[in-house]
Amino acid sequence: MNTIRSTFSLFLGVFLILCCTVQSVQAEAKVYLDITASGSRKINMAVPWFTNSSQSGESQTFGRELADTLEKALEFHGIISIITNQSYSGARTPDWKQLGADYTILGSYSMSPSGVNFEMRLLDVVGGDMILGKQYTGTTEQRQEIIFKFCDSVIKELTGEQGIASSQIAFIGDSTGVKEAYLTNILGDKVRQVTRHKNLVVSPRFTPNGQSLSYVSYHKGNQNLYITDLNQSTSTQVLSRKKGMNLGPAWSPDGQRMILTLSQDGNPDLYLLDRQGNILEQLTRRAGINVSAAWSPDGRTIAFVSDRSGRPQIYLMDLNTKNVKRLTFKGTENAEPSWSPKGDLLAYSSLTNGSYQIYTIALQEGATPFQVTKDSGHHESPDWSPDGRQLIFSKRVGNSQNIFAVLKNGSYQRQIFSIKGNQTSPRWSSKK
Repeated sequence: MNTIRSTFSLFLGVFLILCCTVQSVQAEAKVYLDITASGSRKINMAVPWFTNSSQSGESQTFGRELADTLEKALEFHGIISIITNQSYSGARTPDWKQLGADYTILGSYSMSPSGVNFEMRLLDVVGGDMILGKQYTGTTEQRQEIIFKFCDSVIKELTGEQGIASSQIAFIGDSTGVKEAYLTNILGDKVRQVTRHKNLVVSPRFTPNGQSLSYVSYHKGNQNLYITDLNQSTSTQVLSRKKGMNLGPAWSPDGQRMILTLSQDGNPDLYLLDRQGNILEQLTRRAGINVSAAWSPDGRTIAFVSDRSGRPQIYLMDLNTKNVKRLTFKGTENAEPSWSPKGDLLAYSSLTNGSYQIYTIALQEGATPFQVTKDSGHHESPDWSPDGRQLIFSKRVGNSQNIFAVLKNGSYQRQIFSIKGNQTSPRWSSKK
């Protein structure tokens, strides 16, 4: 059964790639990549193997691992093309211009009683200048976190906006035979099982600060809403266990309120609740089935899905006036709205020629939807990256469902990690 259709039934029953044209930015006299332009090539980057500064000249597995991690994190952003180190044997002094590199990163490390000291430098090949240099100290267990942090600084240096390597992704997985909530980094190589209810878990949602995860579980026999501290400093708490549906939530930008779908009065409607689960206000009243709320970044508007017109479509509600207007008109079914971090676009899934595809649409009246995905399979549950440049979604081909990412212009679609079982309902955390 298709995930979107089954999800809606659940409500019923219970630049080439990210674009890299370089333009001059007068403030601070920096040069940033214009990631909104089209038709431009990626930036070529070389990351030689890190060297041990206390054992100069030795080729070491640890140094190769560090360079490999940094390469993957940079490439994940979609604006970087990595020059493979096989073409220069991982050395630090080849002719970078001849290899076509725009930038290179030279990294070194040294062991100390307190852990590992790292030094990383971003060099402009054409100008020959160091444009970024960082030093870090940490344990060997923290090496990936440190590499991700430097990667995010490199992306900020090139684009003017912090990178997303340090962000996390939540999803629903069934590797244990039961759907539970999981957490992973962007590379999918550090996966953590968040829930262990041994019963159906759905609808994971990060709180705005990224420190907690809310979700819905059926393990008590009802569709109850829970929240768990991802730092494990407090125990899991129940937020809402009213009879019937307790689905969502959409968190307010400050994390102090949420909008849920409740069916306590029979019809699935949207309610505003405080952080403790107390109802503050009922927002919709029996105008069809009302689900999947998404809160705008400025806190003034919500998007939601309703079948009040006969089929699921996306609507907008002004939270001050409670005025509602329909946003989507193309497509027989439009669902799962996700608001971009800048508030200028909504992503959603739409039934197109028999399959679900990802679209974006501007908030202006009469705006034309942009089709992001066009390949075979069902593309569902879109969510934005913290920088607003990419979308993650669940893609179903046959009986297999996995997490994919794509740049918002439709390029660079790829499965971002391979994990046992099926993965659905991905959610991206805010930046650290």
